[in-house]
Amino acid sequence: MYEQFIVPVDLSDRNAEAIDTALELARMTGGLVTLLHVVETLDLPYDEVAEFYTRLEEAAAEKLEGLLEQIQDSDVEFERRIVFGDPAAEIVEFAQQSPNSLIVLRSHRVDPSAPTHGWATLSYKLAILATSPILLVKRGTPE
Repeated sequence: MYEQFIVPVDLSDRNAEAIDTALELARMTGGLVTLLHVVETLDLPYDEVAEFYTRLEEAAAEKLEGLLEQIQDSDVEFERRIVFGDPAAEIVEFAQQSPNSLIVLRSHRVDPSAPTHGWATLSYKLAILATSPILLVKRGTPE
């Protein structure tokens, strides 16, 4: 059974369904929910962009704290993590270091008339690259 539910989150408001799903699963199993945000890095010398990364990290921390406030009464253990790098690679590596984990993330719905639309999305990359199990939460209309 899964012990950790890793929910990659961006700074948008589109993460609620994946978070709710992870909370439901963690409630059933007694698992930990980890809200994971990856600050995407640029191919520039760090000292040239250090202040920029600090601002991005602060914005991410503020957003994650807001999400944690919304779920603090959920009777589920949770944490937040912020890492730096390529989002797909960092999520895959984080999950590999977390045995018995399940990645839970929101995914776009596929429009049958344009099935190749969205192949460059994070959910597609993770579905291909991750060695950990993944649950894609698809709701709503095609984007």
